[in-house]
Amino acid sequence: MELEQELLLQEARENVEAAQSYRRELSHRLQGLREAQRQIKDSATQTRDVLKQHFNDLKGTLGKLLCERLVTLLQEVDTIEQETIKPLDDCQKLIEHGVNTAEDLVREGEIAILGGIEEQNEKLWSFTKKASHIQLDSLPEVPLLVDVPCLSAQLDDSILNIVKDHIFKHGTVASRPPVQIEELIEKPGGIIVRWCKVDDDFTAQDYRLQFRKCSSNHFEDVYIGSETEFIVLHIDPNVDYQFRVCARGDGRQEWSPWSVPQIGHSTLVPHEWTTGFEGYSLSSRRNIALRNDSESSDVLYSSAPTYICGQTLTFRVETVGQPDRRDSIGVCAEKQNGYDSLQRDQAVCISTNGAVFVNGKEMTNQLPAVTSGSTVTFDIEAVTLGTTNNNEGGNFKLRVTISSNNREVVFDWLLDQSCGSLYFGCSFFYPGWKVLVF
Repeated sequence: MELEQELLLQEARENVEAAQSYRRELSHRLQGLREAQRQIKDSATQTRDVLKQHFNDLKGTLGKLLCERLVTLLQEVDTIEQETIKPLDDCQKLIEHGVNTAEDLVREGEIAILGGIEEQNEKLWSFTKKASHIQLDSLPEVPLLVDVPCLSAQLDDSILNIVKDHIFKHGTVASRPPVQIEELIEKPGGIIVRWCKVDDDFTAQDYRLQFRKCSSNHFEDVYIGSETEFIVLHIDPNVDYQFRVCARGDGRQEWSPWSVPQIGHSTLVPHEWTTGFEGYSLSSRRNIALRNDSESSDVLYSSAPTYICGQTLTFRVETVGQPDRRDSIGVCAEKQNGYDSLQRDQAVCISTNGAVFVNGKEMTNQLPAVTSGSTVTFDIEAVTLGTTNNNEGGNFKLRVTISSNNREVVFDWLLDQSCGSLYFGCSFFYPGWKVLVF
């Protein structure tokens, strides 16, 4: 009886746990459902606002353009009227003057004819002389109506059909953007954003990535190009950022709708160079080092051992100076002052000529020479722990992959002791070299 009761209690406890788990899962799904509903409603509201604003702006612009066109046409009418009416006005004045002169002459002639005999000869002589000077057979030419401009307006009503066709095809409403953010990968001081095309019928020519702090209302462009991933730098640790991406179709000018915004953050401490070093000038975030013209030629190290095995450490060469065989970019187990290069024990590095050094020894495999824009990456992972049976003196083995300009070398790096985190460093003997680390 007691056993049966114990079994019932055990079954009841399991059912309660199952019900609690079921309730948690339902609550989680309910939350996801509400987020989906909110996304639909918020995006619908935003789309309505965008459409109303766009068409109001378009209506105002079209009205302004029509008014400007009307003013231009009216000005053309005024110009033609003024240019063609002036000769006619001048001719009218000439004719009116001739009519007045002829009327005066008629009156004078009639008086001369009707005058007395003594005065008649003198008046007739004066009248005849005046008439001969007026040239009564010379008349101004009046243009025919067919030769005179007759203004009219030619208005093609087909523009209404053309405009109507364009208006009815203008604008679309998309239920899903053609691209979406696929993955956010945290990096020290940065986040790698990867996206993908989700519409098979959409041919993308360019992508546009924007981001903002979640506390900000303004997105800013951070990348425009044909690649489908980009590392956003200058990311503050443990701060939420929002990312979105859109695309421009092949041969088109307008951008597609934005993807669903994704939130990401980085918990990793940003990589920084050591401050106060005489031979190098640092950026405000201390992730960019510029070799200045100081005579100091010691190695510039990281401020702390922030590179953790299993991650990818990236150096990007922004500008180059004169190369030297002792130049180095790499990682080390500890800071050792007094060295002018990482080509030493307890360090692995690549020289600017592409030579690879492990614990101070040059390897036979070589990478391409470092140039402006080159990206050098270090991927390091632990291979064995404890004592190794070899004659090389190390008891801790790390597998190192160095990549540069689409080539890589892989080798084992033997250290005297376990190192979960490492320093990074660089050394250049001539000024002008600028290196970004992330």
